[in-house]
Amino acid sequence: MTSVRTSGWVAIAAGATLVLAGCSSPGTDSAAGTPVDGGTITVAIDSDPSSQFDIHSTAADISALVLRNVFDSLVVQDSDGTIKPWLADSWTISDDGLSYTFELKHDVTFTDGEAFNAEAVKANFDHIADPGTKSQYSAALLGGADYAGTEVVDDDTVTVNFTRPFAAFLQGASTTYLGFYAPDVLASSADKLVAGGPDVTVGTGPFILDSFTPGQDITFTKNADYNWGPSNAQHTGAAHPDKLVYRILPENAVRSGALTSGEVDVAENVSPNDVPGLETDSSITVTGTPAPGLPYSIFLNHSQGVFQDKLVRQAFERGIDITSAVQAVYGGQYDRAWSVLGPTTPNSYDSSVEGTWEYDADLAGQLLDEAGWTGKDADGYRTKDGVRLSASWPSYQAPREDRQSLVDAFQADLKKIGFELIPKPLDGGAYIDGLYSGNYDIADWSFVRPEGDILRLHLFSGFAPVQNASYVNDPQVDEWVQTASESTDPAERKDLYSKVQKWVIDDAAIVPIYVPGNIVASSSAIGGLRSDIAGWPLLYDAWTTKQP
Repeated sequence: MTSVRTSGWVAIAAGATLVLAGCSSPGTDSAAGTPVDGGTITVAIDSDPSSQFDIHSTAADISALVLRNVFDSLVVQDSDGTIKPWLADSWTISDDGLSYTFELKHDVTFTDGEAFNAEAVKANFDHIADPGTKSQYSAALLGGADYAGTEVVDDDTVTVNFTRPFAAFLQGASTTYLGFYAPDVLASSADKLVAGGPDVTVGTGPFILDSFTPGQDITFTKNADYNWGPSNAQHTGAAHPDKLVYRILPENAVRSGALTSGEVDVAENVSPNDVPGLETDSSITVTGTPAPGLPYSIFLNHSQGVFQDKLVRQAFERGIDITSAVQAVYGGQYDRAWSVLGPTTPNSYDSSVEGTWEYDADLAGQLLDEAGWTGKDADGYRTKDGVRLSASWPSYQAPREDRQSLVDAFQADLKKIGFELIPKPLDGGAYIDGLYSGNYDIADWSFVRPEGDILRLHLFSGFAPVQNASYVNDPQVDEWVQTASESTDPAERKDLYSKVQKWVIDDAAIVPIYVPGNIVASSSAIGGLRSDIAGWPLLYDAWTTKQP
């Protein structure tokens, strides 16, 4: 969820493009030219992955972004959504969809000297599935309770088994969260993975963790032996820079200022409000990628309070002027969301929902009348049986996206129809605690995943609390998302996801607000900078002309 990048569940085409004047296209190089070896690339990031270094137990996108430099995956997802080879040269899926067999690359080694082989795959996947790891997101990507173990066929062949078909597995296998630790580390230091460090954060990747200072910086050095990059990479062999440095700069203006002053070479997660200023500098390239997966959305809790009533949920949905608020706050940098899937989510998005639920204060008022909220108190708010129509919104404020301005706009809209909205800004830890307790009316976040199965994680009844923050418990929805997760027929999956998207809007279970994007800015000294399908910058192919 991109709304909470530092704790717990913190993890972003047609109809919706991130509008960035003069930007290069997502997934392309930030600069042309001949690659240069050596030097240091310094990247400004907005969050601190400290205490989130275990890729198997975290869901923090900042951890996945930074630690992608250390951890490789079996496969890679290309910018068009297709799955391509990486540590696995090829794979086959059994006719019943229960087994995935991978033929692994030869001569791949972890940076501690251990061989990457079938035993390493088994050790890592079994570690994720072990209840002691306390994995939620990685375990879900591995099939959760349906993971039936990994079988070593021979050194270079491994089979991953499931108790039921799991069509989303390959996409999950492309993520950092299903990356691979050196087996000796898992055997001897599993309890140290969360804290991280050069001796335990050990993978097969193009860079090696050298040092980190919580709240300040993280440094990686080149893995000179690396020669097994993903098949969609732009070069082979070792990475170009000798060193990567990530500087943790939470304030938007500070990150942008560090880039314009030359203190950093790349600024990640640039605020939409900083884009116009950066675009006036001809030495800076700004690239924006609309996020696949769950847009920034509001979850209305079905299990308690006023949102137990579908009519009240629908009134809330139609009583907030989303289009005007998103335009006013983000100035066209983000698009208004119409669905609980972003338009760039491969083979999943249903564009037919666009424009079908516009702002309509009169309709919202009629729905509240029908729900029995016909009284009015001295402050102008609706009442029923002497109780005010009110909902609290405990929210984590992501400074780069100025969500407080959205809250203020929606509060004003709802007051016009007699609905009291009470904002309760919280820090990340308190917000997560509240999610687990279920004691809230509204929750909010976005979640980057280029796979329609993200709907199962947020709507399946068994995933409440937290993922299913609305506490949806509908047998039909359960059937749709479960069947879609099992089907290997793309047309069937898309049809099922279309049904879910339409149901969500009708039920007002989740109210999509805007399609976030990862905005990355880089200096003219940087070449070869690409983004993955989620918009996260990839440093393996990048180089710098700034040399010592």
